[in-house]
Amino acid sequence: MDNWDEIRTAFQVARMGTVSGAAEVLGVHHATVIRHIDALEGRLGVKLFQRHARGYNPTEAGEDLLRVAQATDDQFSQLAGRIKGRGSDVSGDLVVTSLASLADQVAPILAAFQREHKNLTVRYLTGERLFRLEYGEAHVAIRSGTVPDQPDNVVQPLTDLQIGAYASKGYVAEYGYPETPQDYAEHRFVGPEDRDSRAPFYIWLRENIPDSAVRFRCTDSGVAEAAIRAGAGIGFLAQSEAAQSDDLVEIHAPRPEWSAPIWLVTHVDLHRTTKVQALLRFIKEHAAGSLF
Repeated sequence: MDNWDEIRTAFQVARMGTVSGAAEVLGVHHATVIRHIDALEGRLGVKLFQRHARGYNPTEAGEDLLRVAQATDDQFSQLAGRIKGRGSDVSGDLVVTSLASLADQVAPILAAFQREHKNLTVRYLTGERLFRLEYGEAHVAIRSGTVPDQPDNVVQPLTDLQIGAYASKGYVAEYGYPETPQDYAEHRFVGPEDRDSRAPFYIWLRENIPDSAVRFRCTDSGVAEAAIRAGAGIGFLAQSEAAQSDDLVEIHAPRPEWSAPIWLVTHVDLHRTTKVQALLRFIKEHAAGSLF
C-alpha cells in the first residue's frame, strides 16, 4: 500500500490527539506528521481531522479510516509477534464494548487483566448501539440477549445473567407489595421506550402487563436502574446488581424466561490475535467465578 505511512500517521494522530504526540510515538519530526495528514486528505478529497487549539479530532470520514487502520495495525502486530517469537506479548490498545448495565461486572475484569499486562491500554466503550466489529470499532464485544447474528463474527456463549423484578423501599411504602402476579396490573413499572425491545424480561413485560401500567419509559439501562432506585416503579435488574443495594426490595425472584444470555463476540479477522485470545480466556475464567 503506497500510502500506508500516511495512514499510520493519521492513526497515531487520532490516538494521541496532537501532532507532537504522534511525532514522538512515530519518531519523526512534527512537520512530517503534518505533511502526511495533508497528503492523505488531498488524496482522499476529504477532511480527516478538525483542527483546534488543543489538538486534532477525527471527522466522521476520519473515524471510518481509523477503524480500518486500527484493525490493520492489530493484524500487523500479530504477524510481527509470530515472526519474532513473541506470541505471549499482550500490549497496545485493547478495545472492549458492552452495555453500560454490565459495567459493574466487566470493568473489574478488565482492570485485573490490565494488572497482568502492564503495557496494555484498555478502552472500554459502553452504549446501547452495537459497535461494528467489522469496521474495527472494538476487539471484543460483550453482548446480551438473543444470539448475535452479524456475518463474519465469532460468537461464544459466556453465561446467563439472572434477572429479577425489584422496586425501592420508598415505592413499596407508597404503593404496597404485589402479593401475586395478578396484582402487577395495579402497579407502576419502569420499561423501555422501544416497545419492540428484544430483551427477554421486556418481552415478558409486554405480554403480561398492560401498557398503561408502564409509567416510566427510558432508552438507557442505566437510566432504568436510576428510576427504579428513585421509586418510579417496579423494574428489572440483574440479581448480582440488585444485591449491592440495601434500598431495593425483591418483588419477584429471577425467572428462567427473564434470564439474559451473555455472549462474547469477536470479528474473525482479529479473533486469533494474541491479546484477544488472552482476554477471552481471562473473561471466561472470571465468569466461571460468578462475577456475572
